[in-house]
Amino acid sequence: MGILYNQVADQLQALIRDGVYREGERLPGVRALSRQFGVSVSTVLQAHQTLEARGYLEARERSGYFVHLPRRDMPEPVMQQHRAKPMPVSAREMTLDLCADEQKRMVPLAAAVPHPDFLPVRQIQQATLWAARRGLESLDYAFPGKIEYRRQVAQRMAALGVMVTPDDIIATNGAQEAIILALKAVTSPGDIVVVESPSFPGILQALDVVGLRVIEVPTHPSEGMSLEGLELALEQWPVKACVVVPNHSNPMGARMPDERKQQLVSMLERAGVPLIEDDIYGDVFHTGERPRPAKVFDRTGNVIYCSSFSKTISPGLRLGWMMPGKYLAEARQQKYFSNLGTASLPQLAVARFLEQGGYDRYLRSVRPRFREATERMRSAVGRSFPEGTAVSRPQGGFVLWVQLPGKTSGTEVYRRAREENINVAPGLMFSTTDKYQNCLRLNGANPWSERIEHAVARLGAIATALASES
Repeated sequence: MGILYNQVADQLQALIRDGVYREGERLPGVRALSRQFGVSVSTVLQAHQTLEARGYLEARERSGYFVHLPRRDMPEPVMQQHRAKPMPVSAREMTLDLCADEQKRMVPLAAAVPHPDFLPVRQIQQATLWAARRGLESLDYAFPGKIEYRRQVAQRMAALGVMVTPDDIIATNGAQEAIILALKAVTSPGDIVVVESPSFPGILQALDVVGLRVIEVPTHPSEGMSLEGLELALEQWPVKACVVVPNHSNPMGARMPDERKQQLVSMLERAGVPLIEDDIYGDVFHTGERPRPAKVFDRTGNVIYCSSFSKTISPGLRLGWMMPGKYLAEARQQKYFSNLGTASLPQLAVARFLEQGGYDRYLRSVRPRFREATERMRSAVGRSFPEGTAVSRPQGGFVLWVQLPGKTSGTEVYRRAREENINVAPGLMFSTTDKYQNCLRLNGANPWSERIEHAVARLGAIATALASES
């Protein structure tokens, strides 16, 4: 069904672009289109919703769907070129404030967390009840993780081309803990670590916790970290680790092509520098096949693979995993010292969900929803934000990186939006310096509503006013 309604949407979009249906015109009724395309009425309605998300249709109550062309095709942000040097990391208090703010019923456009409507809530409730009935099995220590959970993760990794055993896997409290454990396993305080720029604030916080210095390497909005910039950093500085999100990086949404992933793995192996791979968005691709992790190209155990189910099953379960490769002994030691083990109950619940096939069924249904939600948000930005705004075109995940024109202050947009109970993530959170002052990150994983639409329009109005002042 998902493939069919996308096909109908694509055909209608082509007719709109060719001028068969013009701006402001009402589309034929759903029954007429159902007969025209030889599909069900529900499929036509899903196609309409898809085109509405893309910005090509507007639903009018009791009137039907009308052609509403996107305001403009916005360019992608430009990859910033800068000569990097090691910098101390200081986790910004703003990050903690944003997380707290989204608990205060503000419009949640800041944190990269999907709305519960995108999550398999009922299925996880059932799996958790099943796990709770396991008695002591769900209440004991589980170091380095419940075997049922690690076995299911090993099976999923094998399907991606990464051959590991349950003994190669450590259960963690989300991907954030996995990254911290990986850093502790291969670095010492004061060491230099390479990251992408802009970089996910959680990675910068992990570096801060471990007491490391960072070199930021520019990230291309489509192809990911600049390998040329990485090579230069490796030549100039005694780098001890490199943290990369090859699949749908946050905040850019970039997906590194396989050949560049292979180059990345080989380059770091030759330099003797561990690669810490964060693949938390790998399962949330929008189209095509699931992108392969960089770990696929690892032949020596130099890649420490980290991921979690926080962006798909539940952020609140705090359940992830890591495959430390040849650093397994060090990572196991760090995990034991940190907290003895990850909670058993969520491990058993998620293992049950995976084993019963519920996770794959859920992913097949939610991927087009993430894509449509992100496209809808991008289209709304195009209608509301000032001329000269650039917006990323993510190939997965659900966040957008917005680059405002000129010296328009994203930080000031953030401040003024907070006064109207709208929460956004300002660009300065994504770097150890202030080079992204004119940027914002928006979370697109929310059910579309008048409240969300109004919030984006207000952000655009604020940005437009600031652009005229700068």
